[in-house]
Amino acid sequence: QVQLRESGGGLVQAGASLRLSCAASGRTVSSYAMGWFRRAPGKERESVAAISRGGGVTRYAGSVKGRFTISRDNAKNTVYLQMNSLKPEDTAVYYCAAANSLMGTDRQYEYEYWGQGTQVTVSS
Repeated sequence: QVQLRESGGGLVQAGASLRLSCAASGRTVSSYAMGWFRRAPGKERESVAAISRGGGVTRYAGSVKGRFTISRDNAKNTVYLQMNSLKPEDTAVYYCAAANSLMGTDRQYEYEYWGQGTQVTVSS
């Protein structure tokens, strides 16, 4: 079992950058594919990005492609989400999640472990 804890959220202006971190404890994060998801006010939770267990394969939602980058440092047991050129529509609670699989996907049901989330608010 792995415990996940997100950090790095905050309030920023449109166009700014933030880097979210997801620190894992318990089992090593290298055992899991990892994903970032978000839930905006009044909307369902959606996939943002995912990364394979080894880090060599990534995938992004169309709305963030080219602006967000997911990465992982297995030695530090941490996964990151670099968010650039933030827009007000990126405002949401961001969650990291771990899937007991090789490849990261956008299918939430494949993720067994979830963090508590970190709030990102982008003002216009």
